Amino acid sequence: MTELEKMLKGELYLSSNEDLTNKRLYARKITNKYNKTKYHQNQKRNKLLKKLIGSLGENPTITPTFNCDYGFNIKIGDNFYCNFDCIFLDVNEIIIGNNVMFGPRVNLFTATHPTLKDVRNKNLEYGLKIIIKDNVWIGGNTTINPGVTIGENSIIGSHSLVTKDVPPNVIAGGVPAKVIREITKEDYLEWKKKEENYYKGK
Repeated sequence: MTELEKMLKGELYLSSNEDLTNKRLYARKITNKYNKTKYHQNQKRNKLLKKLIGSLGENPTITPTFNCDYGFNIKIGDNFYCNFDCIFLDVNEIIIGNNVMFGPRVNLFTATHPTLKDVRNKNLEYGLKIIIKDNVWIGGNTTINPGVTIGENSIIGSHSLVTKDVPPNVIAGGVPAKVIREITKEDYLEWKKKEENYYKGK
């Protein structure tokens, strides 16, 4: 089994492996070009994203600066919005659904390391998949730890540290993040009313 295959299976792998090092360097080259684009160069940005991201849906917006380890482990659905300065450490898969919004400086860290220093110091590490389901909004300066799944329609408050799975249809936040409350029918009625008033010009 190659080091890449071990990495993708969530097993210990050697991060200093030549093949993996070259793949990270390729990602650095693409993200460096991407982060130097101008605000109006959407076509150029999309071409670079297609070279970098493993699977990219329709209508993506990723505002520079953006950085990742490999890129090919990232799978993004339709209508993704990612604000400034986000970092994705994608040594394992990062799967992002449709209509997902990230505030600035959101960090997704699949990478983690052995508890035992003697193993850790030999450049052996591993990664655990992160899944962000449809219609999730993650507030700025939030960090998602390895192995976390965030359920559909949920909201993560800004400055949160998410260390465990978050169920669907809730608002969560804090350090570590905990469920604050469910998103209810009352939320739906309140915001539909505000939307109606907006379109009526009120």
